[in-house]
Amino acid sequence: MKKFNLFKEIIVADKNDLQKAVNSDRLFGINIDGKVCYEPFTIRDILIYRGTPDKNRAMDSAFGKNYQVLEDGERILIKAFANWQEIIGFNAQRATYNDTTSDGVDELSTKEMEDIGWHASEFGINYRALVDILEEGCEGTLICIEQEEPYQFSGLGFVDDLEKARDVLFEFCQKEVQRLINEDEDYAQDNLSDDELEAAEFFMAL
Repeated sequence: MKKFNLFKEIIVADKNDLQKAVNSDRLFGINIDGKVCYEPFTIRDILIYRGTPDKNRAMDSAFGKNYQVLEDGERILIKAFANWQEIIGFNAQRATYNDTTSDGVDELSTKEMEDIGWHASEFGINYRALVDILEEGCEGTLICIEQEEPYQFSGLGFVDDLEKARDVLFEFCQKEVQRLINEDEDYAQDNLSDDELEAAEFFMAL
């Protein structure tokens, strides 16, 4: 997955497209590629802006105080990091996972992936480990704010292919559960609790 850090990124939108959207009085969004899109938004729409700006104001102030906007000929340059909390709000329901709270990731977006996460937890495989696998093994975008000093991170993950994501997670968990059963005495087949046995059967035939 590619990382899109709003602290570092400048979104470039086409001035004419943006002006048409502003004048339309329709609710619209600007995605991370600078493209204008309209409701209904899809899981492909990772937005840095959603709303209906004031068309009576100049472009550099029409989006509100939390956006830094600069006109450059036919381009509109946008810095959006200061509006991160609102960006979370209008993207979270379409994200594959939400890593914006101090508790970390505790849910995945599809029932199939949630079933994998639920059963994997019986073998000590947490959501952080699953997210790491998604970020390493799947195409997609992690939109975030991240800085080193002092360290700060908050992000939303969007996987392009949810079926592949399911398969990647299942394969990882299947191998890890098998390894634990073979190598860790606490998870030896004869020592499994009912819940652990159910989880093991979910990943493999015992």
